[in-house]
Amino acid sequence: MKSIGFIASLLFTISSSAQESGSGKVPGVVIQHVFATEKLYIGSPSICILPNGNYLASHEYFGPNRSGKSRVQVFNSGNRGKSWEKIAEINGQEWSVLFVHKKDVFIIGPETAGGDVVIRRSSDGGHSWTQPDTEQQGRLLKGRFHSAPTPVLIYKNRIWKALEDLNGPGGWGPGFRSFIISAPVDADLLNAESWTVSNTLGYDSTYLDGKFGGWLEGNAVPAPDGHVATVLRTDYRVNGNEKAAIINVNDDGSQISFTPAAGFIDFPGACKKFSIRYDPVSNRYWTISNYVPQAFRGGNPERTRNTAALMSSSDLKTWKVCGIVLHHPDVEKHGFQYFDFQFDNKDIIAVSRTAFDDKDGGADNQHNANYLTFHRIRNFRSYVTPEEWRQLLP
Repeated sequence: MKSIGFIASLLFTISSSAQESGSGKVPGVVIQHVFATEKLYIGSPSICILPNGNYLASHEYFGPNRSGKSRVQVFNSGNRGKSWEKIAEINGQEWSVLFVHKKDVFIIGPETAGGDVVIRRSSDGGHSWTQPDTEQQGRLLKGRFHSAPTPVLIYKNRIWKALEDLNGPGGWGPGFRSFIISAPVDADLLNAESWTVSNTLGYDSTYLDGKFGGWLEGNAVPAPDGHVATVLRTDYRVNGNEKAAIINVNDDGSQISFTPAAGFIDFPGACKKFSIRYDPVSNRYWTISNYVPQAFRGGNPERTRNTAALMSSSDLKTWKVCGIVLHHPDVEKHGFQYFDFQFDNKDIIAVSRTAFDDKDGGADNQHNANYLTFHRIRNFRSYVTPEEWRQLLP
């Protein structure tokens, strides 16, 4: 296994570096690389900006050769993402996201796939982490839970995180039930009693004319009306018209509700995981999604991850593809997916679970990523798609 921090030249408008591979250059700065023959794959990329300006990134491994609990790898960059150094490994953290609150950095998510929800704190920039041994030290919820590195929202004096449990009938898709947890901003976030847990909303086979496959990987976002909402990926795959779902949250986080007639929205790339963040400068919501260009429709949209699009919305309901930021013409073994990102003044900084060529034959497939890569989208509010990708725009 290799851990690589590499600096090279700019690639189009995205500021990135490229590592030489077996048949091309990996776009972005390579933070971590693993060969497909090791049967370990890169999962759950997350990124945050520390109070001192350093960047922190994390990922886990999944795949048939993983043993024991998930091992999250934590990396630090002190030069704005140009190179990275591994600084920690967390044993027992899955599908998790980093976030900064006050002077500390936290990571939250299930302890194992389908396990308890835990939270850890680091007071030294990610080098060491608390252990979630008790309900007073980070063990928040006991049961069968699912999550993803979607944003932790700090809004209206509360901290919000959307999650799912796995207690619905059926397996992947129908088994997911959405809910949200929240805590006061001045509370002890490691104490389970600080957190309010909402009711759950599950699968309904009548949604979307019977073509609703389920929802998962929700985003806690500030809605235009001032309330909090959860925006979820849905497993809807009809004629390339992907849809997301918007769940409403009450002010204290105790109740969520969904209105099918208004709650489903057109969202290019909604078959795959996405993160949504609100930018107060542009007064718009932004995401990086796996939009499927017209030329690549007709296959399985859930596994079409070879294009990454920068999208935005003024109202959370109507989304515009603002530009193509990454693309490879092959769908089967190339993917840029599961983006987490942060606003960094005029730029967006992001990490991707990337499937790409290497000297050992590349990734197994587009899903089983062999790289964790860092990307910078310069001047994202006025981003222009490179000429060679403009034919991919809607």
